[in-house]
Amino acid sequence: MPVFPHEYLHRVTYHIYRAEGVSDEEAQVVATHQVKANLVGHDSHGVIHIPEYVERIHRGHIVPGAPFEVVKESPTTARVDGHWGFGFVVTERVMRMAIEKARTNNVAAMTIFQQSHIGRLGDYPTMAVEEGMIGIITADSGAGPKAVAPFGGRERRLGTNPICIGVPSDTDGVVLLDMATSAVAAGKVSLARNRREAIPSSWVIDKDGNPTTDPNDYYEGGAILPVGADQGHKGFGLSFMVEMFSGILTGLGFGIDPLARHNDGCFIAVFNVEAFRPLAEFKQEMGEFARFIKDTPPAKGFTEVLYPGEIEWRNEQQRRRDGVYIEDETWEQISGLIEQHKLWETIGQP
Repeated sequence: MPVFPHEYLHRVTYHIYRAEGVSDEEAQVVATHQVKANLVGHDSHGVIHIPEYVERIHRGHIVPGAPFEVVKESPTTARVDGHWGFGFVVTERVMRMAIEKARTNNVAAMTIFQQSHIGRLGDYPTMAVEEGMIGIITADSGAGPKAVAPFGGRERRLGTNPICIGVPSDTDGVVLLDMATSAVAAGKVSLARNRREAIPSSWVIDKDGNPTTDPNDYYEGGAILPVGADQGHKGFGLSFMVEMFSGILTGLGFGIDPLARHNDGCFIAVFNVEAFRPLAEFKQEMGEFARFIKDTPPAKGFTEVLYPGEIEWRNEQQRRRDGVYIEDETWEQISGLIEQHKLWETIGQP
């Protein structure tokens, strides 16, 4: 399993997209988001997707340089059509709009439809946190291909339907809840398959509805389960509501269209902390709360309690120092693209 400096991975990612006709600005944005996912330990949302995104560009499912259209707008809201642009680019721009609206009006809510995959959700609420605001984002694939069976079912009816909330604090890392409402993100099943690893039996059922540890069963007609194991009705309920915010409120709809292109519909909300309490006071108390939670004596099998987002912060410090691990299968696919575009001289060897 090769190990690469994150700067090298950014250079590789950027130049592959440039070779595919993506503008300098958009290639920089996409590369930054993908490598950040690897840095924080979410390899399922990182450079593993480069071959997939390139294929989507070729099929017209990602449109570099797509128009950005504000369909409807008020002082505190907006509905945006991404026209199948890179989800990273569109969602980053919409989050900036939401932050500016909340700076003036204290709250903002936005929806996005017709854009490609937005990657790791954590990047977007973090933008609000850096401006002293609470940020929330949910995502769903509308009527696109599904991955998750509802609680009690054995066929796919839902997306992995993630939700992310970022909160300002004086902790070292960002206090950040970033989770799929399914037992696992689909990318983590793909990662296990590429690494030829077994998966926990609580992640996936096979086509007959039986628990399985083989990630290939998912791709052979199986489904991912809702988060919660035997209490999966709770994860299912969250997923249902995420689909409402990101699929129905956005206008994407619901259902299954096997021929639909991937579409990350998003709901974004931003709250200016100063509208409720002095920011410094809030950040201090949030830090105290996190430390109060961390002071909990660890249960058997654990060494400490972590606040939401702490493990990602630690991963990023370690990987910036020691490099990022990329599985052989993924690197082989990426190397094929480098070879195809004759980029080795431009990129250089790691």
